Amino acid sequence: MKDFSLYVITDRKIQKRRNLEVVEEAIAGGASVIQLREKELSAREFLEEALLLRDCTRRHGVLFIVNDRLDIALASEADGVHLGPDDMPLEYARRIAPHLILGYSCDTVEEAQRAERLGAHYLGVGTVFPTTTKKDAGTPIGLERLREIKKAVRIPVVAIGGITLENLEAVLATGVDGVAVVSAIVGAPSVRDAACAFRRTIDAFRRRYHGAP
Repeated sequence: MKDFSLYVITDRKIQKRRNLEVVEEAIAGGASVIQLREKELSAREFLEEALLLRDCTRRHGVLFIVNDRLDIALASEADGVHLGPDDMPLEYARRIAPHLILGYSCDTVEEAQRAERLGAHYLGVGTVFPTTTKKDAGTPIGLERLREIKKAVRIPVVAIGGITLENLEAVLATGVDGVAVVSAIVGAPSVRDAACAFRRTIDAFRRRYHGAP
């Protein structure tokens, strides 16, 4: 089983340091997945960043996911790629790269079930709460729909969008397999401390309600 507990996504617009430093700190704080999200770099620059993070995550035994770009994921030997409705369709991505972990963004039960049928290995579901880190985030889905989606599929569900330490336990109570965090971690004064606080809360919640070690 892959550990999607704390899924940290890079965002150079709000980070105070370069990707590699941010990722090193996030992993030291307990991140179990790192996603490289780059919307404005050239393919060459994106690949250079991906190769740096691939080396770092491999050394630490942490999953490395590339956002949107299947070509960059393949070239950097990432563990997986995260796709959305405007990216390479899941069925083609699976055909091209059967060895990669395929993530998919969705916000309805129907989309989630369809993604599962088409071969997604996990879902990024949201946005759960209002967020400013994604311009096309749309209307927040709230906790009840998040819970419905989690119950409707068998693959792991990772909640995303506006997740903070203050609402973290309410999100975990829906039964999700992990949370994806951007600004509350990579935009924090200390990325390591922020990641550590999230991981501590996640682990404590699971021990309390599920008897997890």
